[in-house]
Amino acid sequence: MSDMIEYYTLWAHQIKTPIAAMDLLLQSEMPGVCRDQLVMELFKVEQYVEMVLQYLRLGADSTDFRIERQEIDKIIREVVKKYSTIFIKKKISLDYQGVDAKTISDEKWLSFVLEQVLSNALKYTPSGKISIYMDKVLPCTLVIEDTGIGIQEEDLPRIFDKGYTGYTGRKDKKSTGIGLYLCRMIMNKLGHTMTIESQVGKGTKVKLGLGTYENVRFE
Repeated sequence: MSDMIEYYTLWAHQIKTPIAAMDLLLQSEMPGVCRDQLVMELFKVEQYVEMVLQYLRLGADSTDFRIERQEIDKIIREVVKKYSTIFIKKKISLDYQGVDAKTISDEKWLSFVLEQVLSNALKYTPSGKISIYMDKVLPCTLVIEDTGIGIQEEDLPRIFDKGYTGYTGRKDKKSTGIGLYLCRMIMNKLGHTMTIESQVGKGTKVKLGLGTYENVRFE
């Protein structure tokens, strides 16, 4: 209960920023610019809402997992489509040639993880590109690689801890430290793996191991 109250307090505070921004933009006399900016701010609100819903679902006694054979390419394309506006606005190029791979997973929960990873990549990549591909060495491992600002070496061991934002998150002042924590929790429950490699100034690689689901936990 204490953790829940702490999270809701943080979330409620964070949701005020895009709402206030939309309120100011609605008073603007530049309808064209206003609309584009409102779309972006509304998108942020939707992300925050989806995050708190997933947080609640993970904490429930039972989850709504629907384990089926999934086309990885189909899920990736849907997620990329959702973030296409941000790619265009930030002028970030996407290197994705499609993947011919399948996995046993839950489409909704896996999509949430991909959205969080892609959102972080876009957030911390001022310029350059984001690449999505299957690892050439590790079996059934999806890689999302960016050319962004990277993560401090001392922060890497703790990036999946709940509430930990690290140097980049503290500098940004908007990070909750919840996204990667939720991603790792979801991947563990699905029997998948998630690791991150990064170098400051060079970028970040997120590797999602989407192999067998022998260890899927339904509790």
